[in-house]
Amino acid sequence: MGQTNQTVLEDFKPSSLNQPCQQFPQVNSQRYARFRIVAPQAQNVHVTLGLGGRGGTTLIKGEDGVWTGTTEGPLDEGFHYYHLTIDGGTFNDPGTLNFYGSTRWESGIEIPAHDADFYTLKDVPHGRIQGVLFPSRLTNAVIARPAYVYTPPNYDKDTKKRYPVLYLQHGWGENEYAWWNQGGANLIMDNLIAEGKAKPFIIVMTYGLTNEGRRPGSRPPGGTNSIAANPTNGPARGPGGRGSLPPGFGNNAAFETVLVNELIPYIDANFRTLADQPHRAMAGLSMGGAETHSITLKHLDLFSHIGLFSGGVITTNDVNNTPDFRKKVKVVFASCGSRENPGNLNANHDALESIGIRNTAYVSQDTAHEFLTWRRSLREFAPLLFVK
Repeated sequence: MGQTNQTVLEDFKPSSLNQPCQQFPQVNSQRYARFRIVAPQAQNVHVTLGLGGRGGTTLIKGEDGVWTGTTEGPLDEGFHYYHLTIDGGTFNDPGTLNFYGSTRWESGIEIPAHDADFYTLKDVPHGRIQGVLFPSRLTNAVIARPAYVYTPPNYDKDTKKRYPVLYLQHGWGENEYAWWNQGGANLIMDNLIAEGKAKPFIIVMTYGLTNEGRRPGSRPPGGTNSIAANPTNGPARGPGGRGSLPPGFGNNAAFETVLVNELIPYIDANFRTLADQPHRAMAGLSMGGAETHSITLKHLDLFSHIGLFSGGVITTNDVNNTPDFRKKVKVVFASCGSRENPGNLNANHDALESIGIRNTAYVSQDTAHEFLTWRRSLREFAPLLFVK
C-alpha cells in the first residue's frame, strides 16, 4: 500500500467480518479501509495491517475522544489480519471478529475481491466441519490434540461410500482454525463439488507445531510481515524465510511423527477413508508448505498428491534424490502470489517438465503472501486431486 492521489469515494460500508451491529471498520468501492476507535484517554492510536495490507494507518483524535483514519491507499483484495497499537500496547479492534494469526488472536478485515464467487456461501449442498480430538503420546497432550475435519456433502447419507483425504496445513502463527475460518476451504470445496469441478474428498486440518524444541516467545526470522522467500530455493518457513523450520519455534520432525503415526491412523479408523497412498494428498501454505515438502518426500508410501502454496517447490534434485518419485507421485502443484516470486516458480515448472515430470505452477494475480493467494491456490489444486 503506497500513497496515492486518488480521490477517496465516500461510499464506505461495514466490513463483512464486523461484530454484529458494529459499523467500523469500513471498506469503500476502491478498497480503502476506514477505522474508528473510541479511546478518549489515549495519546496515540495506530492500525498495523498484516501481510496483504502492507502498511499501517495512524488515526487522528477528534474532540469527542474518538480516533479515526483512512488507509493511504487501496488494500489488496481478500482477508487481512490487523491489530491496534494504543500508547505502545497491542490490542484488537472491538468492532471486528478475531482470527488466530501471528501466534495471537488478531482482528480481521475482508476487502471484497472481484472473483470472490468461488469462496462465497451459496445455496448448494454443504459439507460439514467438525472438531475432533486425537490421542498423541509424542506431545504428551493432557487429553488429546485437536484437528478439524471437512466431510463433503452427502457423507452422512451414504454410509457405505469411502473418500480420499487431503491433509491441509496452515502457515506459521496460525492454527487448525485457519483454513476453514480465514480461508473458507469448506465453502471452496462445496462450490467446486456442486459445479462438478472437483471430486468429493475429506480434508483434515490440524495444528502444525509441537512444543518439542520450541523456546518460549520465539518466532521465525523476518517477523510476521515479511514476504515469502524465493520459492525455487526450497520451502518457505512461515511468513518469510526458506528451508526447514528453524530450532526455537517448532519441531518439524516431531510434527511429522504426530501426523504420520498418530493423526493419519486416527482419521482412517474414525472416518470412511480410502486408506491407501493413491487416495491421500498433502498440501500447505507457507510453513505448511515446508512441512508438506519434507514429509511427503520422506513418505511417498503414504502420499501421492503434493501441493505447496507460497511454500517452495519440488525441484529436479528432489525428484532425482527421492526413490520411486516418478512412479508414486501423481500430482505436483506449486503456487504463489504475483507479488512474491513467480519468475522462479515458473522456471522451476519448466525444469520439471524438461525431465518429464508433469506439474502445475499457478500464480495468483495481484496478491502477495496472503489468504487470497491461498484460497485461489486451493481452488486450482482441488480439481487435480484423485482424478484417474
